[in-house]
Amino acid sequence: MAATTATTLPYTGNDEADRLLASDPLALLIGFSLDQQVTVQKAFSGPWELRRRLGFLDARRIAETDPAELDRVFRERPALHRFPGAMASKVQALCAAIVRDYGGDAGRIWREARDGRDLQARLLALPGIGEMKARSIIAILGKRLGVQVPGLGEVMPSHPTLGDVDSPEALASYQADKRAHKAELRAQGQRT
Repeated sequence: MAATTATTLPYTGNDEADRLLASDPLALLIGFSLDQQVTVQKAFSGPWELRRRLGFLDARRIAETDPAELDRVFRERPALHRFPGAMASKVQALCAAIVRDYGGDAGRIWREARDGRDLQARLLALPGIGEMKARSIIAILGKRLGVQVPGLGEVMPSHPTLGDVDSPEALASYQADKRAHKAELRAQGQRT
């Protein structure tokens, strides 16, 4: 059974932003870079808004942008993130790594992966992408974007991730479940 390729990832509530996430590997990775201490909608709208503000979404050009200018772009109201300065630096570091390791083509990360473990290692080597984000990206690639590499199932998460979200309703349910899980962990005295 061939995997289907989604033309949209319904994470933002903005059709253009959702299409960009599905069509541009750099946008997807920037969205994950921004996905901390803000809503999914805010984080994944960031790549579209960044492209609107800069006039481009290109790893090489972002990596080469004067850090003070990129900081200014992130701080422009409404700020691209709750922590615009830190996130401008993180996105620039991500783009610099993509330029250095993949010639500026973020899609090479998965197109050239030998297998699932190699894909996971490539994602984990990116600045700002830890274990949880890598697993979510793998789920999106395999379940939503039709990426197929040998052994992908070995690194595919068994718990719900954004890769299981295929509609705004599914996103709302995913977010409610995640909040409930975090509340349960807090009640047990564990860190979330």
